[in-house]
Amino acid sequence: MGRLGALLLLLGALGALADICIIPEVDSSLVQSLGQRLLPWLDQLSLEDLNPSIYVGLRLSSLEAGSKEPFYLHSLKVDYQQSLLRRAPSDEGADPQPKPSMGQLALYMLALKANWHDHKGHPPGGYYQYGLSILALCVHQKRVHDSVVGKLLYAVQHDHHLQGGPLSVDILAMAGLAFTCLERSNLNSDLRHRITLAARTAKEKVLRAQTPEGYFGNVYSTPLALQLLTTAPMPGMELGMACLHARAALLASLQDGAFQNPLVISQLLPVLNHKSYVDLVSPDCLAPRVLLEPATTTPPPMQLPEFIHVMLKAPSVWPPYRHAVSVPAGASLEDVLWKAQELGGFMYGTRASLSGPYLTSVMGKEAGEREFWQLVRAPDTPLQQGIADYIPQDGETIELRLVRW
Repeated sequence: MGRLGALLLLLGALGALADICIIPEVDSSLVQSLGQRLLPWLDQLSLEDLNPSIYVGLRLSSLEAGSKEPFYLHSLKVDYQQSLLRRAPSDEGADPQPKPSMGQLALYMLALKANWHDHKGHPPGGYYQYGLSILALCVHQKRVHDSVVGKLLYAVQHDHHLQGGPLSVDILAMAGLAFTCLERSNLNSDLRHRITLAARTAKEKVLRAQTPEGYFGNVYSTPLALQLLTTAPMPGMELGMACLHARAALLASLQDGAFQNPLVISQLLPVLNHKSYVDLVSPDCLAPRVLLEPATTTPPPMQLPEFIHVMLKAPSVWPPYRHAVSVPAGASLEDVLWKAQELGGFMYGTRASLSGPYLTSVMGKEAGEREFWQLVRAPDTPLQQGIADYIPQDGETIELRLVRW
């Protein structure tokens, strides 16, 4: 082959790489430290703490938790089977525990598939969970009616959110994964052309949401976005450079300790193993995995705890609430809320979710339809983390604002 032919071959190879989202290997010690953060969660087997996403993330990673994994799956099965058999809550003394949400059921189905098991189910719901449910049924090779898939196709193609406004990166990524699974499985053959177009549309919108720092949306939506982008090439979209930029941003965040939430960790571990939820369609059951060992830490010397002061404000209630709260350094926002309630004059309510406790009420005021309690660091920075994950700094002011979609 002449020099010209070799040059053309090299340029063609570089062009092909530009169309593919490849995540180069990450230092194994970083990956292990990420997995070690999930180990304590495998010991938390209460109804509120069980999270099928943790099991799925580990099974799609290069790591394993030994005997903890089958025991955790057994606990998930017992919990979900019992909860599905419970009567719905009522005022007449029925079991007050709520049934699993659509998203929890969908992740439970993925967990069963990650154990090379089979399961039937058909939960209904809103667009993130809608896409997750279609994906879960798809990996089990269960066909969803065309009209159900059509609603998600319409949402992505027309950027239509249930609450109005554009779809978030999380929703686009989950919908794209569902479409990719449907495209590969050909379960909805009459919609094949629309599904292929919608999968590409979802990827294009995710790519357009990349920030100058490299994140897709934000640091916490980037792992799921990368799961989608690694599923197939995208000619003409400079996909390779976008993914390398995102990898660099994620590495910086990893080294800064940004990933503590088990749901986000469980979405990132498959990416670092070059996997996505779509790989559960034909899982590699024989792939080698490294056994996780608990992290060895040296306890710090005994010292008096340092306290910080956080101003907590709730301008959306009457009369508006404003109070300085003192908590130990390193306490979470949830600790701040709990301390404010303990001091008196403040009340709040939460409900459990897969990503941690979700704020539902402040001073007895519940978030209504198309409303939510937004967490804001003054003067006007919405928090990207939930109340259990955000660690306030000394002198910060945190506002709880009731916001409409």
